[in-house]
Amino acid sequence: MSERSQITWGTTTIRYEIRRSARRATAALTIDPETGLVVTAPKGTSIEKLDAVVRAKARWVVERLKRRSDRPPAPTTKEFVSGETFRYLGRQCRLKLVPSGVGVSLRGGWLEVSTPKGLALDERRRHVGDAVRRWYVGHARERLPGWTRAWAAKAKLEVERVVVTEQAKRWGSCSGGVVRVNWRIIQAPRSLVDYVLAHEVTHLAHEEHGPAFWAALGRLLPDYEVRRAGLKEIGATLVW
Repeated sequence: MSERSQITWGTTTIRYEIRRSARRATAALTIDPETGLVVTAPKGTSIEKLDAVVRAKARWVVERLKRRSDRPPAPTTKEFVSGETFRYLGRQCRLKLVPSGVGVSLRGGWLEVSTPKGLALDERRRHVGDAVRRWYVGHARERLPGWTRAWAAKAKLEVERVVVTEQAKRWGSCSGGVVRVNWRIIQAPRSLVDYVLAHEVTHLAHEEHGPAFWAALGRLLPDYEVRRAGLKEIGATLVW
């Protein structure tokens, strides 16, 4: 069982894992994508000393952990078979393959995808997967730019352009007045979509994730921490 400890920095509790190494002369802090803060320390270093090291680096740790929590998890595998669960704006729906009709439609809790007859299993999965992705991207492009501009107006900021794209490691990004939004976020409840959009809009004024950025986001979206936690909780269901 690995060693663990925690410190309190202001109102924030920072928990961390301790890994011992005979090759280290000093303690090193890293952010693990899965476990969070990891302190690699020489054998024999006391917990009290490691707590002091973490406390001294607390601001750096908190900022890096916030960045980690805003990143999508690793992709999961979808089978693209009838009955499989998907989300659209927080609403759960089930996939239904139908032999007739055109394209993809959402009807009464079913995401219906028309599928040609005679396709082999792998061909059918590719066909359905491509169709479902196109449907989500289309709806994301229809809705997300307008919602983003509304948040920019609320923040009294100007966004030059909104691009809906596919980003492997981010829900969104902002650079040079251009906001890019990961199409996958359209699956989340609107409150979590708004967190991502407000977050990126705030970057129009504050490039880095420093105290000024989080203060500005807090003024724009006072409960952003609750929403960020909600996105982290369901994030794994949105990435495929």
